[in-house]
Amino acid sequence: MTNNKITIAIDGFSSCGKSTLAKQIAAKLGYNFIDSGAMYRAITLYFLRNGVKLNNKESIDNALSNIQLHFQFNENTGKSEIHLNEENVEKYIRDLLVAEKVSEVAAIKEVRTFAVAQQQEMGKKKGIVMDGRDIGTVVFPDAELKIFMTADPAIRVKRRFEELYATHPSVTIDEVKHNLELRDYIDSNREESPLRKADDALTLDNSSLTREEQFDMVLKWVNEKTNL
Repeated sequence: MTNNKITIAIDGFSSCGKSTLAKQIAAKLGYNFIDSGAMYRAITLYFLRNGVKLNNKESIDNALSNIQLHFQFNENTGKSEIHLNEENVEKYIRDLLVAEKVSEVAAIKEVRTFAVAQQQEMGKKKGIVMDGRDIGTVVFPDAELKIFMTADPAIRVKRRFEELYATHPSVTIDEVKHNLELRDYIDSNREESPLRKADDALTLDNSSLTREEQFDMVLKWVNEKTNL
């Protein structure tokens, strides 16, 4: 690997394995991984806990002024985990209730402005991998490597169901399907920073790829960019 560090932006639909891939690549390269999805989920958790009205700008602004986010490495799990006002909320942000609301919260202009400013500050020194919905189009439009991930909807539903079932055995496949369809619609049609593929992004359809095949493909793209 070269010392020519770059910024890697990974965008795409939910349940395509963006975070898993981003973590693998960051670990391999010795880069910092910034989970933008976890940031929006933590904000959503705060909103739910505090009854923030999503149609009230004053309520939203007041809430955001009381939110502090940072990532901290957990030696027990071997992962960087999101902290909300000094509380490790990693296990709470994966709840289905948060999943049902996060796209709606993330579509709010004030929320995106708040999160993007923090993300851009984190990425000033390069050598980072970040995944989300608008990383290559809004957060880091000058990223050297942009990847847009997608997969067959039925495969995404299956993946998400299996992930949730481990901790929420009462969840149904229909609930998961509805949640993904709703999130796709909101993410793609929101007014503020909608999900779309950047013009210079490389498409990664992992419907039929193993994690190893996907990893090798992206590592090849990274080498092509860093060896220029």
